[in-house]
Amino acid sequence: MDFKHLVEAAEKWCTGNPFDLIFAEEDDERRLDFYAEPGVSFYVLCPGGTDTFLQHVWSESEDCLPFLQMAQDYISSCGKKTLPEVLEKVFMSFRPLLGLPDIDDDSFEHYHADMEGEPGPDHQQMGVSQQ
Repeated sequence: MDFKHLVEAAEKWCTGNPFDLIFAEEDDERRLDFYAEPGVSFYVLCPGGTDTFLQHVWSESEDCLPFLQMAQDYISSCGKKTLPEVLEKVFMSFRPLLGLPDIDDDSFEHYHADMEGEPGPDHQQMGVSQQ
């Protein structure tokens, strides 16, 4: 994916959250900078060529760096990640800084929904005899 398409994808992502794409540079490194009030900023570096996968997400703000850990772990996990995937993880990470309610990721919600139901009559509880 060329840099122009990455910029378009970033601008589209910004329409659904408080972040703005404030800088996009292709000269030395393919870098996209994002900012949201109250002073939440980060940038992503995209490899050159036709590869659409992200290689780095970072912030120059000391207050923001701890919140980026989840997104950084996500990038370094197995498989390559696209720009929209990484931006969504960054947004989830920054929700507390943006004053938005913290929401759990899908895997936890799915797990939590499975755990809410009471055992049915045909499920025996561990250590309890049903005589």
